[in-house]
Amino acid sequence: MGNLKNVVIALVTPLPSIFFYLSFLNHYYQNGNSTSSGLWAWCLHHPFLLANALFFVNVNILFWVIGLLQSSHWMIDPYWTVIPVLFVHYYATHPLAQYDWWRSRVVMLMTWIWSLRLSHNYFRREKWQWGVREDWRFSDMRHQYGKNWWWVSFFAVYLSQQVFIIGVCLPFYAVHSVDKPWNIWDVVAVAVCICGIVVAYYADTELHNFVSRNEKLKEQGMPIVPNLDKGLWRYSRHPNYFGEQLWWWGLVIFAWNLGQGCTFVGSLINSMCLAYVTVLVENRMMKQEYRAEAYRLYQKTTSVWIPWYKSSPSGGKDKNT
Repeated sequence: MGNLKNVVIALVTPLPSIFFYLSFLNHYYQNGNSTSSGLWAWCLHHPFLLANALFFVNVNILFWVIGLLQSSHWMIDPYWTVIPVLFVHYYATHPLAQYDWWRSRVVMLMTWIWSLRLSHNYFRREKWQWGVREDWRFSDMRHQYGKNWWWVSFFAVYLSQQVFIIGVCLPFYAVHSVDKPWNIWDVVAVAVCICGIVVAYYADTELHNFVSRNEKLKEQGMPIVPNLDKGLWRYSRHPNYFGEQLWWWGLVIFAWNLGQGCTFVGSLINSMCLAYVTVLVENRMMKQEYRAEAYRLYQKTTSVWIPWYKSSPSGGKDKNT
């Protein structure tokens, strides 16, 4: 019953923003592609600010209130994979949008593929349950801040997410703000984005299989494998993070090609955040006694993000790679 309740909550929660935006479009087109109302005129002339306003009210405030009521801020995780899809369609359908049709549709299609892949990975990891647990980093902060967590969570979980998600989605705005013919740099951007999706998919699948095997070994009372160092994980300690970064920086190439290179700021902030998360994850690994020694060796021999040849523990390239 709890799972069904969370499914309903997750599906209903974004509807206020969706209905508001559809009302705006309806008002605009019913009035002969124009609007005189103060609110609707503002929505027309400030698409980027409108996107931020909808995010602030619907995600920052509404998601936060629901998280407080449920004592769990789980919902922002699955919506990380959904909000970019909403944004790419929002920017494409806004009345002021202008763009190359092919570029827009290719970016939309890839965003859907990226979203479905990441959503599948999330729910596979959560054993197809909705809202069973929140991100371990939020749980750690909940214990760290204690009675102050109720208000700290607004900034740490939601307002920060607005900076990250709005930032990485800036290329979607650029793609739908400039009508420039498709060219070779779009092909490069597509290649980088697809490489990112494929790398992240295989890395996450290898990690999922590793965790599943260890769970079975534990159930059978057998020793578990302390560390994953096969497949892509042999050449990178976080190949899934590397693939995810390729995706976002591939989108930046689209924007740069359109003269909107400044949109790299969003991906840069996201990369810096992920670098910090990498440190948190590795510190967490080192606190687990059964894997600390193996992981320390893994750190010495394996690249952090970018896949590369393994090094020998004493330094230099490993002849066995």
